[in-house]
Amino acid sequence: MENRARYDVAVVGAGVFGAWTAKHLAASGKRVILIDQYGAASSRASSGGETRVIRMAYGADAIYTHMAKRSLELWTGFFADLGKPELFQRTGVLWMARRGNPAAEQSLLALNAHAVDHQILDASTLRRRFSQIAVPDDGWAIFEPGSGALMARRAVQAVVANVVSQGVHLSAEAILPISGIGRLAAMRTASGRSIHADTHIYAGGPWMPKLLPNLLTERIFPTRQEVFYFGIPAGERRFAAPLMPTWMDFDREWYGIPDIEGRGFKLACDVHGPPIDPDSAERHVELDGVNAARAFLSQRFPALCEAPL
Repeated sequence: MENRARYDVAVVGAGVFGAWTAKHLAASGKRVILIDQYGAASSRASSGGETRVIRMAYGADAIYTHMAKRSLELWTGFFADLGKPELFQRTGVLWMARRGNPAAEQSLLALNAHAVDHQILDASTLRRRFSQIAVPDDGWAIFEPGSGALMARRAVQAVVANVVSQGVHLSAEAILPISGIGRLAAMRTASGRSIHADTHIYAGGPWMPKLLPNLLTERIFPTRQEVFYFGIPAGERRFAAPLMPTWMDFDREWYGIPDIEGRGFKLACDVHGPPIDPDSAERHVELDGVNAARAFLSQRFPALCEAPL
């Protein structure tokens, strides 16, 4: 028999945006269903993985500085209420650049405008404080001591568990694509179920072009980005928190997170790769990507250039 239960709001996607949207809606008294075909913060999702950077510097895009600052306040407040402050690792975030980099200069303006605590470090100070990093003579950095890394998968799953305890209904369903125009009476699932709600919110991340093909196929393009974890040499603590901060390189577009909970030194290139299908794509890393990562390590973190992947 078809389930005819009706909700005030149906939220599709139980990643970070969907989970927090459901949380705020439930707090306002709405009857909410939260739907995700793979489960909260699954291994396919953008909100999955062990860690994600949370930082305030976004170049000239000051609106993101504002949102990130508020987001961190909400996350840390939520973790405190749960009694799980470890879900945010306050490693600090180090933004490395060379003189004349416009994104770095623009970030300083945004950080000052939004009263974000930060420090400006010249090359000599960087070498003294972070001897594990190779710093060019014209290098400098912005350091955000209050930023760091979220334990992404566990953090999002904690939000979802919390909203379920507050009465939100969690459903593991695959929503069929939406087409046509006009008011949506109900969403249909691959199993044949209808989900009825007064309002439908889509927070599907890389699945959005599949969910709303007529609207978003030519607007959102999921791409592949590889993430690497390198082993830390025995007895070496300079690449683990608290001695190693989360970091980003303005010039070369690489970023990383220190060894947290023994997972290894995380390294990724923040450049769009080829198109990816979030359902069917293979998740193995390519040799070219490994070689590029090792080449970057040899330049910035020479003590790790021979570390095991």
